[in-house]
Amino acid sequence: MSAAIIAIIVVIAVLLTIAATAAAASVRVLREYERGVVFRLGRLVPTKGPGLVMLVPTIDRMVRVSLRTVTLTVPPQEVITRDNIPVRVTAVTYYRVVDSKRAVTEVENFHAATLQIAQTTLRSVLGGVDLDHLLSERERLNEALQQIIDTQTEPWGIKVTTVEIKDVEIPERMQHAIARQAEAERERRAKIINAEGEFQAAARLAQAGDVIGANPTTLQLRYLQTLREIGATQNSTVVFPMPIDLVKPVLEAAGGMVGGGQSERDLPEQLPDGAHAELTPSPVDEPSVVRPNDDAGVPEPAADRPAPDRADASAVPRRSEEP
Repeated sequence: MSAAIIAIIVVIAVLLTIAATAAAASVRVLREYERGVVFRLGRLVPTKGPGLVMLVPTIDRMVRVSLRTVTLTVPPQEVITRDNIPVRVTAVTYYRVVDSKRAVTEVENFHAATLQIAQTTLRSVLGGVDLDHLLSERERLNEALQQIIDTQTEPWGIKVTTVEIKDVEIPERMQHAIARQAEAERERRAKIINAEGEFQAAARLAQAGDVIGANPTTLQLRYLQTLREIGATQNSTVVFPMPIDLVKPVLEAAGGMVGGGQSERDLPEQLPDGAHAELTPSPVDEPSVVRPNDDAGVPEPAADRPAPDRADASAVPRRSEEP
């Protein structure tokens, strides 16, 4: 075989190799969640994919863009709340590309840009709220963060679906203060509940009193039930409650007897010739002696007169037996 034929065969082989390499470079396979942004001589052409995509060798350049949702972890951010409390906040952001052309042409690196926007928005929004709102109103803050970040990334073809505050770290001293505040709040609620229970119990007792007052038999049955409960306790000291309604008739009867009758001591002394002597209480150390006195009827103290002899004892007037 001549040298010319060998040279031709080598050239053909080299050309076939170059053609195969170019053909392999011009064929792309895009998955279902991928899109290809193609630049032909620097100009944007319609988006390719998914499936088999043919490119012009050395003329077309393609950028793959994933349309899946991306989980973006926001690094811990040092935030000072509106009430001047330093906190350390960690958040997570979920976003996806909705327009692959703008995601490639409008921003250099949409992932890094979205991360920076999430960090700055997190610091600005959480810095304008109190610590109590940060701990208790996370849902509202998450919605506010999502709306702000989504508004800023919309020109890039990025849709922020969710923003979640993952963790809030506060100083240890503030943790103790929050614990004391929570304890005081629990005590306040317990006192309110106890007061409401006392109020309801008092209302029920008032209703029970009305029922018992309308039917005296109910009071007697309640009394017997109380005695039964006392007997079941096995105490050494037993207290028998006595309702005033049961004792009242006896007290009224005793009071009538005392007020209606008079004892012999309270009756005035009847003296002869129609004279009367009045009895007046005397001190213990100075006993009084009854003397007939038609004018005043005032007893004379024993100290002002001589003591009578035994022989003259009959001279002392006696009480008349006749009415």
